[in-house]
Amino acid sequence: MTRASRVQLGGDEEREPRAVRNWEEMRSGSLESCTTGNLPTVAETKLNFLKAYKRPIPSIYNTVLQELIVQQHLMRYKKSYQYDPVFALGFVTVYDQLMDGYPSNEDREAIFKAYIEALNEDPAQYRLKLEEWARSQSASSLVDFASREGEVEDILKDISERAGSKGSFSYSRFFAVGLFRLLELANASEPAVLDKLCAALNVNKKSVDRDLDVYRNLLSKLVQAKELLKEYVAREKKKIEERAASQKASEAVTKCLGEYQSAAAQ
Repeated sequence: MTRASRVQLGGDEEREPRAVRNWEEMRSGSLESCTTGNLPTVAETKLNFLKAYKRPIPSIYNTVLQELIVQQHLMRYKKSYQYDPVFALGFVTVYDQLMDGYPSNEDREAIFKAYIEALNEDPAQYRLKLEEWARSQSASSLVDFASREGEVEDILKDISERAGSKGSFSYSRFFAVGLFRLLELANASEPAVLDKLCAALNVNKKSVDRDLDVYRNLLSKLVQAKELLKEYVAREKKKIEERAASQKASEAVTKCLGEYQSAAAQ
């Protein structure tokens, strides 16, 4: 984990709210170490991100972003890694949840671009979402992808084939979130549908359930942390306004006394 950081607003410092320490859970587990050679190190990936996006990021967001990029670097450079849209949908879902409420939409997209490019991948590819397809599906059509033709169906067939072969599929917690998001969009979030989809994709249902529990817990912590941050910002804004009003009143009194003394001297 990165060391505890501070939020600085209006010239005052206060330690950030406890928010996402449980994110360590999201990156713990069966992540394999990258092989050495010409592959970039974690430090190089993080440096690339900082070079691409040089503006300060509030620590409540930056703490999790730094954990995310470490986790995804390790997944990205595993020998078995292969980009797939379900994984991308899961990452985009986590990212959008994390950055919801960020002060600037433009900065939020710039951070996303810098983050993905730091991993030597294409941000536009990650944003080729499956939402439109998923919204047109029912529970049965989503699960029965193997018997149907189509671009997305072919992607799911490929995932199922690779997942059924040892060593050719790299499961991740982003993939689990992507599956859950597909079910949400298809209005098919019943547990039985998830069971069937995992079976059709040859993915371990217990792993998916575990990772979705961690994801839900993370979202809950993020909501609490953002509320605390809003309260902190409001307090700091009020302090600044009160100091400005006090300064203005003091200047008015000083001016009044000066005019009085000047008049008395005449």
